[in-house]
Amino acid sequence: MASTTNGQWYPPEWPDRIRALANGELTPAEPRRAATVLLLRDSAAGGPAVHMLRRRTSMAFAGGAYAYPGGSVDPRDERPVAWAGPSRAQWAVRMGVDPATAQSIVCAAVRETFEETGVLLAGASADTVVADTRGEDWEADRAALVAHELSFADFLGRRGLVLRSDLLGAWARWITPEFEPRRYDTWFFVAELPEGQRTLPQGPEASPRGAPASAPGASTEADLAVWIRPQEAADGYDRGELLMMPPTIATLRGLRPYATAADALAAAEAQDLTPVLARARVVGGGIELSWPGHDEFTKHIAQTDTGSGAPGGADGLPDRSGPPGGTPA
Repeated sequence: MASTTNGQWYPPEWPDRIRALANGELTPAEPRRAATVLLLRDSAAGGPAVHMLRRRTSMAFAGGAYAYPGGSVDPRDERPVAWAGPSRAQWAVRMGVDPATAQSIVCAAVRETFEETGVLLAGASADTVVADTRGEDWEADRAALVAHELSFADFLGRRGLVLRSDLLGAWARWITPEFEPRRYDTWFFVAELPEGQRTLPQGPEASPRGAPASAPGASTEADLAVWIRPQEAADGYDRGELLMMPPTIATLRGLRPYATAADALAAAEAQDLTPVLARARVVGGGIELSWPGHDEFTKHIAQTDTGSGAPGGADGLPDRSGPPGGTPA
């Protein structure tokens, strides 16, 4: 396997899968639509901090990697909801999809953020936001959403809430490489933490001894949550301490110029939403792997590199289990 000195996520089975794809032995899976949110708040140290989750190592996709809250679009995300901010048609133009698809992706972004962090981008009216989502009743609804026992439309309708699409800004779009067995067509959004709301903790402090798995903060997908400045997170990646997928580190680097969370949200309108899809080709028996427009991720894999006998941890990389230098959520 090709070695790496930074935190780029690089599964050891990729070379074999890339060769299988090149030889016509592998049919690319259809990517599922997904949404993820770079949740921001201003930090005391200056500049915005971003909320990041470390995925449990047991996860089939990108286990151990740092990521943002997010997940797949639920077919029920297309159901009618009370809506504020840019219209569905306006979102459709911005995202290059039809209005129904645009709604489903925006709803997925808001729903997944609430499911994984407890933060809700909705309010009782078009110009208000829920001030606090703590309490047993909120936790019961969150758990029902996670378990797919409750649709997001029914959740908002029952509570008389309006989805605040104006609190989101579309930031980027990345599609999982064709040689990956699990593929996602993911829209990245930025949003500012609403005043009064707090993110749920993750990890051991989230579930005291004896607490049920559904206790507030308990997650089946993450074992750590932190608020960290983009530069700190990028530095950890560059040192090989934090494992991240290319879209995660790329979007982190894109946040560095902004002095406040509001500045980043205001800049979203100008971001390029052209999908980024990795290219892999076999050259002289070796493999060249690249992401258009992102040269830092280009890899040249020698013919002798395979998915077996990789040095380091289970992912063939140095052990990166330690937390970053951010603030626990």
